[in-house]
Amino acid sequence: MTWPQTMKQVRFSGAGGPEVIEIETAPVPSPGDGQVLIKVAAAGVNRPDCLQRAGGYPPPPGATAVPGLEIAGHVVAVGNGVPQSRIGEAVCALVISGGYAEYAVADDALCLPVPKPLSLVEAGGLPETYFTVYDNVFTRGRLRKGETILVHGGSSGIGSTAIQLAKEAGATVYATAGSAEKCAFCLSLGADEAIDYRAQDFVAEAKRLTGGKGVDVVLDMVGGPYVQRNLNILAVEGRLVQIAFLQTSKVDLDLMNVMLRRLTITGSTLRARSVALKTQIAEELRRHVWPLLEAGAVKPIVHATFPLERAREAHALMESSAHLGKIILEIDS
Repeated sequence: MTWPQTMKQVRFSGAGGPEVIEIETAPVPSPGDGQVLIKVAAAGVNRPDCLQRAGGYPPPPGATAVPGLEIAGHVVAVGNGVPQSRIGEAVCALVISGGYAEYAVADDALCLPVPKPLSLVEAGGLPETYFTVYDNVFTRGRLRKGETILVHGGSSGIGSTAIQLAKEAGATVYATAGSAEKCAFCLSLGADEAIDYRAQDFVAEAKRLTGGKGVDVVLDMVGGPYVQRNLNILAVEGRLVQIAFLQTSKVDLDLMNVMLRRLTITGSTLRARSVALKTQIAEELRRHVWPLLEAGAVKPIVHATFPLERAREAHALMESSAHLGKIILEIDS
């Protein structure tokens, strides 16, 4: 396969709002050992991209400053150690950065096949979201069949994925969202109950729904005052899983309930982990989640797509929180 020497990619002219997003021409990267070069068809837009743009989430040392954590497309070249048979395959991949471009390099171990029912655009919204949800809900949060989970931000890309996967695992799923429309969206994905946090107290509702027992797992990306409230609604041996902070990460806590009810507070980030650790998650997804995607039991929900040149609009939509599901950049190279 052949490809051009240069490509279009997004760069940030500085730290700031969507107005700092620009399109530039740059050399097409080359895959290193154990890597592949992908002609990108779609790239997922995620809140960490917005945080990076604002100056708060720089890529690890040595990684490209081009944003973008998940992509889908076709392999056009391979590095040492990767079989030539990979060329031409349709894959989706978790990348450390570089997704907002016509071509991107990915570690071969972090490439997964595009599930048959999905388009490349839909597959572009899989890796970052599904790696994050699976690792945090099932590995760190230890959610099991018959347990209950409360998913905050149920209408987001992360939330919509967590609802579907938790329901498929046999859990009772509650979700919070910020409007009647978003609550209806959560219910359509399989949530057993949806709580409008603007109109209802999610603590009181969670206790009512569980008969005062509390939930087994809370998946939270809000932080701030939510942290103590989340601890207050956990059942005995409950787990709070923190994956982001839309509000502050610094809070005053009364940890007595952690002791008395044997609670666990955990959380994680994905980007800075080693390829080996991410590969473990990829293998878990291949075994446990990819069959669900192949069967159409779960799928990424795409709210809107934008061409690469309109990445500013995509970021503005992400930060408005008006979307239901994923926002995707379609890349026509």
